Amino acid sequence: MINMWVSRELTGEVVARAGCGLPWEITLGGLDRAAFPLLGALDPYGDTVFNHRQIPALLGELDRLPAERGGAWVVEVRALCEVARRTHHYLLFIGD
Repeated sequence: MINMWVSRELTGEVVARAGCGLPWEITLGGLDRAAFPLLGALDPYGDTVFNHRQIPALLGELDRLPAERGGAWVVEVRALCEVARRTHHYLLFIGD
């Protein structure tokens, strides 16, 4: 399970946190990385960070994500993206 939050600066305070985790194996495992380069970059065992300039592209990928790969985590990521759109805020996906 991947946890998700937004922090101010990379070593700063957490300003928003998802209520659920991202079940990578059943949602993004096997995703076509050429079609979804940002979502495909999520590492279930490591950390992945997106800055405010990457948020629009990430939201675009969420828009194109097949419905069967969606779920509550998509709603949570969209809300976190709104917070992370600000300069010096980062959307973090923290793997196990």
